[in-house]
Amino acid sequence: MSYRDYVIAAYVVFAIVLLWDFVVPKLQVRAALRAARLRASRTIPRTAARPDPMELER
Repeated sequence: MSYRDYVIAAYVVFAIVLLWDFVVPKLQVRAALRAARLRASRTIPRTAARPDPMELER
């Protein structure tokens, strides 16, 4: 293996790591947004959970 092969291999590894650093955060954000949407759809809407502010309670 010549010096040129090592340089090519280093650039290939660098490109893979750069691509990984670009793609993985986007996938994590997509998963977090999906989880938040699912969680929001399972909970009671905020207006239904709160009593009317004009209603008196004991």
